[in-house]
Amino acid sequence: MADIVNLNQVRKAKARDAEKHQAEQNRAKFGRSKAEKQVVHRLETKAERSLDAHRREHTSEPGDDK
Repeated sequence: MADIVNLNQVRKAKARDAEKHQAEQNRAKFGRSKAEKQVVHRLETKAERSLDAHRREHTSEPGDDK
């Protein structure tokens, strides 16, 4: 025969696990030093500038169907 499971306990345990997972993500995201944040910001800006530099410009006029 199967064990009896209290669904409230299962639901609350699942919620606790989700909160722990969210806390881990927040610690990784926000628990950095100022120098680490600056390095990441510089890398993100460099990548964004690189993408913008490789962007193609549209030279066709609106209504020009080519």
